[in-house]
Amino acid sequence: MRSLDLNADVGEVDPLIDAELIPLLTSASIACGGHAGDLESMRRTVLLAQRHGVQVGAHPGYSDREHFGRRPLSLPAAQVVDLIRSQIAVLDEIAVAQGSILRHVKPHGALYNQAELDLELAAAIVSAVAGYPRPLVLYGRAGSAMERAARRANAAFKAEAFADRRYRADGSLLPRSHPGAVIESPDEVADQVRRLCTQGEVLADDGVRVAVTFETLCVHSDTPGAPALGRRVRDELEAIGLLVRPL
Repeated sequence: MRSLDLNADVGEVDPLIDAELIPLLTSASIACGGHAGDLESMRRTVLLAQRHGVQVGAHPGYSDREHFGRRPLSLPAAQVVDLIRSQIAVLDEIAVAQGSILRHVKPHGALYNQAELDLELAAAIVSAVAGYPRPLVLYGRAGSAMERAARRANAAFKAEAFADRRYRADGSLLPRSHPGAVIESPDEVADQVRRLCTQGEVLADDGVRVAVTFETLCVHSDTPGAPALGRRVRDELEAIGLLVRPL
């Protein structure tokens, strides 16, 4: 039976949302103090994931809380490495203290989006993750510069697809500034999940069919109605016959 990891970015917005969403997941990417999150939210989220047998990972982003880490920045590669490693280290210490182990890293927001195309930035992210003392897997979009940089460095990488985000014809995500970039309808999310899992493709915003390769599927905790969407995604995956489990 084919298996699939279901992940979400958590520890960012509302603990009540996390409490409903995390039990539906198999891996959780936890905000670790850059764009969102603090020591208390990290502890709380790690414990919640642990309680439900959900794998934990780090979700580092630009230190730009005012814009929720979604404003593109231009930082030297060394600063990017330090930014990511310092955020991972804080969450790692908390996780270990709670009896958990970090398994993966997924960049957040603008850091993720810029690294889809910027090979130098992508290489800095790969360096930060691959050089961390604990073995970690990098999550990123298939076909992105992050994937190419990880392959070149022989670093662990898992390709990600999105249940609640609209794609463009080139396979990248439609920017959040565009109408319809975030899919809020449970039926539309279910349709995209079904197409991804059964046909290996999505319909882009212009109707073009785009092939997508992936091993982990994401739903965002800050999408309106995230817990209901997460339940619908989980139900759809099980209806298709997929075994939902961590990588």
